[in-house]
Amino acid sequence: MTEVGFYHLTRTRLDQALPRLLGRVLATRGHAFVLCGEAERAKALDAALWTVPDPDWLPHGLAGGPDDALQPILIGIEDALPANGARFLFLVDGAATARMPAYDRVFDLFDGADAAAVAAARGRWSAAKAAGHGLAYWQQGAAGWERKA
Repeated sequence: MTEVGFYHLTRTRLDQALPRLLGRVLATRGHAFVLCGEAERAKALDAALWTVPDPDWLPHGLAGGPDDALQPILIGIEDALPANGARFLFLVDGAATARMPAYDRVFDLFDGADAAAVAAARGRWSAAKAAGHGLAYWQQGAAGWERKA
């Protein structure tokens, strides 16, 4: 059973929140795959991750390159098992996966200011619950991520 965390962005943009979460994965020597809903978002995140101040180093690459297996973080748009052996999956912009059981943990990040994104996240929550996955709901608060009931 995969642990699925839904991360409700209410205080920062995705490109500000994602790096810290990825940094936590790297701190455990884990590998991550960021599945984007569109190619433009993947390219924008690729560029943004090179310039974030915290953590100061997030080695990564766009999926489909010759060194994919060596990348601790891969960013892509295809719902395929990543070549880097990632056990952590980040879903952004409403991206969905048919491969949830292949991961230990899934992070589903969605924009709380976008009513359609919130509604879509509710649908993904229901589907994950029906599939028997462990669920957690996190919301940004004044002190960082707060787990909600």
